[in-house]
Amino acid sequence: MRCLWKKSNKYLNQKELKYSKSEIEHSTFEIKMMLTDKVRAIQRSKKVPAILVIGDLMIDHYVWGSASRLSPEAPVPIVNVTNESTTLGGAANVAQNLVSLGAKVTLSGIIGNDGFGARLKEIMTHECIETDAILEDEKRPTTVKTRVLAGSHQLVRVDREVTEPIDQQLANELIEKLDSYIEEADIVLFSDYGKGLFSADVTQRLIKLAQSKGKKVIIDPKGLDYGKYQGAFIIKPNRKELAEAAKTAQIKNIDDLQKAAKVILQQTDAEYLIVTLSEEGIVILDELTYKLLPVKATAVFDVTGAGDTVLATIAYFIASGLSIEESCELANHAAAIVIRRVGSATTTIDEILEDMAVNSKL
Repeated sequence: MRCLWKKSNKYLNQKELKYSKSEIEHSTFEIKMMLTDKVRAIQRSKKVPAILVIGDLMIDHYVWGSASRLSPEAPVPIVNVTNESTTLGGAANVAQNLVSLGAKVTLSGIIGNDGFGARLKEIMTHECIETDAILEDEKRPTTVKTRVLAGSHQLVRVDREVTEPIDQQLANELIEKLDSYIEEADIVLFSDYGKGLFSADVTQRLIKLAQSKGKKVIIDPKGLDYGKYQGAFIIKPNRKELAEAAKTAQIKNIDDLQKAAKVILQQTDAEYLIVTLSEEGIVILDELTYKLLPVKATAVFDVTGAGDTVLATIAYFIASGLSIEESCELANHAAAIVIRRVGSATTTIDEILEDMAVNSKL
């Protein structure tokens, strides 16, 4: 990876990332056409990458209704429920994104022995996601985030979860079970939502197991202890997560970004950091260089789940043989598509190619 601009070029101002037209000339029409040709070649090859997703599993539960009066018991609205729905969240949403792109997906994690756990497995089976590597924990419920909405307005969110680390016996059982699945995978993803699966011990044992089998690990991190991710191939925080983990007050410019990245790269020995910047794009960093990949998001309605889409898209295309830069370029377009939709959403390769074609004309 080459450094696109000199370090002294402060294309970031004191509040937000900015870039000029000259700084995005790498996304020329010719380059995008070459990438489009590579993606179509992947489609024609019919090769299906096998991807293992390990992570915190959860259900997004929506309660829809109308509210026209306040409760006499407290100053809160009364919601007349008209509909309920459940969708996959957390690592399960990453898996759903991968299936939408065309991957063969095995999902692993911990659920409770309860109705929501059964519902989660039911949805995943319907989505053609392999669930045999999912274990039940009798000591915790399935993580559920319930959102109560009146019309399009969210009134409250109620979380059911236990975030304490899983016990040692269950951790040992999970790692033993994952041995064969890691062996069969083209690439391994960790989707850490801080719900108790990725203790330092479990995380390191899984990374070392993957390394022993020659498998690359891509991690969507959570929390402040990035030391537990030592040995990862790629770590993908967002800007706020990177600042917190590197103990930086705020990332205002490219110098701040590189300094924070250097802290994490030295701490983890990861080969790359891929930092997501919401609708502004993605930055790829190693210890010496960086590259900004901005994208033209024509509209932003909801960034929910966009990070999951980026993680899934990067993993899918790296597993399909593309470079990190090419995979991130495609992930940028995938994110631009899903943030135009409400709620956690997925996209397809054809939609990504269509978005690239539209952007090349702008």
